Amino acid sequence: MLSQKHKNHIVETIKNCLRRKFQNYKPETENMPFHFGLLGKDRMALFSFIQSLNTTFGTSIYEPIAKELAKGLFKEVRSQFVLGTIITQDTQREIQRIMNDLSVGGDVNKEEETERIRNVARSGKLNKLKPVKVDLFLVSKNDEVFMFDLKTVKPNKTDFVSYKRTMLEWLAIYLYQFPKARVNTLISIPYNPYEPNPYKRWTMKGMLDLKKEVMVAEEFWDFLSGDGTYIDLLDCFEQAGIELRPEIDEYFLKFNK
Repeated sequence: MLSQKHKNHIVETIKNCLRRKFQNYKPETENMPFHFGLLGKDRMALFSFIQSLNTTFGTSIYEPIAKELAKGLFKEVRSQFVLGTIITQDTQREIQRIMNDLSVGGDVNKEEETERIRNVARSGKLNKLKPVKVDLFLVSKNDEVFMFDLKTVKPNKTDFVSYKRTMLEWLAIYLYQFPKARVNTLISIPYNPYEPNPYKRWTMKGMLDLKKEVMVAEEFWDFLSGDGTYIDLLDCFEQAGIELRPEIDEYFLKFNK
């Protein structure tokens, strides 16, 4: 659970993230006369803002919050961490073989996949990539590495194929630099839209190792900062919303002028 001091700090982080979003926000459509007449410019501006916020919630809200939460349990915490630029040709071939195996119904086994990549991570011609970034990069106090790709709550099956390849490439780039490292690559989904029912993971089956490559809602937030973090974080968002309400109301009223 979070201390009151930590909760207060998280509330301020959320408020500052939202304030920055206000400062940089510009409605995409300046004139919607029918919508304005029906709902009012302030409500349409709020709707447009929510749509914009949904597309950037990961980078503008979740990443800074996750980074702040992880500082207590992890000795190294980075967001938008530049992982590297070098991958070997042999590793690229091995990644393609893994993807081919999975596409025809092969078993998903993250530990085995990691070792297959480790075995060729420094073998073959070197290929240079554009700088590869990781949303959240963590190193535990016993030197275990965790890399997270923060995702939206309802990715489709095609998305998971792309995510899988990205995570395998992260392993390859990191293991080229640190061949003996203990390293984990995962996607995180910040909340469960199906609650109180379990998250519908069927779209991930056959492509992701559900125990070792995916964390949803409590799994992710509690991993970052201990049991009870997710519940405390929901309280922090509610508190931030209450404290920001006058500013939010004032901000959107100006669209009626």
